[in-house]
Amino acid sequence: MDDRIPPGMREQLDGFDGTGLGTFGHRPFLTEPGQLDEWRPDAAIVGAPWDGGTSYRPGARFGPRALRNAHTPGTYHLDLELEIFDHLDVVDYGDAPCSWGLWEPSRQAIYDRVSAVATRGIVPVVLGGDHAITWPAATAVADHLGHGSVGLIHFDAHADTANDEAGNLASHGTPMRRLIESGAILGRNFVQVGLRGYWPPADVVAWMREQEMKTHFMQEIWEDGIKAVIDRVIDEALDGPEYIYLSVDIDVLDPGFAPGTGTPEPGGMAPVDLLRIVRRIAMDTRLVGMDLVEVAPAYDHADGTANNGHRVIWEALSGMAKRRVDGLEIGMPGR
Repeated sequence: MDDRIPPGMREQLDGFDGTGLGTFGHRPFLTEPGQLDEWRPDAAIVGAPWDGGTSYRPGARFGPRALRNAHTPGTYHLDLELEIFDHLDVVDYGDAPCSWGLWEPSRQAIYDRVSAVATRGIVPVVLGGDHAITWPAATAVADHLGHGSVGLIHFDAHADTANDEAGNLASHGTPMRRLIESGAILGRNFVQVGLRGYWPPADVVAWMREQEMKTHFMQEIWEDGIKAVIDRVIDEALDGPEYIYLSVDIDVLDPGFAPGTGTPEPGGMAPVDLLRIVRRIAMDTRLVGMDLVEVAPAYDHADGTANNGHRVIWEALSGMAKRRVDGLEIGMPGR
């Protein structure tokens, strides 16, 4: 582990799961912007414990804690044959101070904390929280790199493109519309994967098509196979933007694999497919930010949902590490 870690912190981080300091992946814990300047990591974990935008079962505000406490089995990637953190410097930068029931100060807190990371050329890896947190998180990245320069790959059972839900413009069903309406992300640069079920209604789907959003429903995955769909997703993601923001709602997985979420929808992806497509995206595109949302541990069984969410992030970090090993640029420009 890095020589910059003081002995007391090392002792806490080196504990087995369930002991020591609960940081994501036992990574060093930083709290001050000046520490980011001193450390200059490649990526920083940021918690966004907000679930005030949920429409069904609340509890995703406890997602960051569950993801940090998820089992960390090791750091050597068997398929890629590399030790992740030999090639990628990652820290845990704590949580944005969200205020329960108060969206505007919570939105600003998430934006500010992600912006503190992104404006220093560090890749933010955001732990949700419900999917509303993608609005401020992705906006912070787009504000830094320029509106229209970032494509967004979105894994989800639901499109999250409603204008409002019961009058709420900032619910977990609306963030993708807010991002497009603001110009932070262009509709033609949205690629959505895993959509299924019975929502959104036809008028919202028509709006999505007007924006030229790219959608890959579970029906397509079932008919054509995940490998063919992976190729399409990556080709579309790289059609224009140089940089990619990745947003993964854990409910893209079938509830049999991820019951601990607010709006489970049967008929979803299997972890074996999601993990490999996330890895490929991280290896084959310039990932400048990501979030993992909607882990609600109160409904989880045997920590399966949190462990799957943890591995999604693990695969993204592994893919970035592999890019560095292969001599390819990673993360923010100017690093």
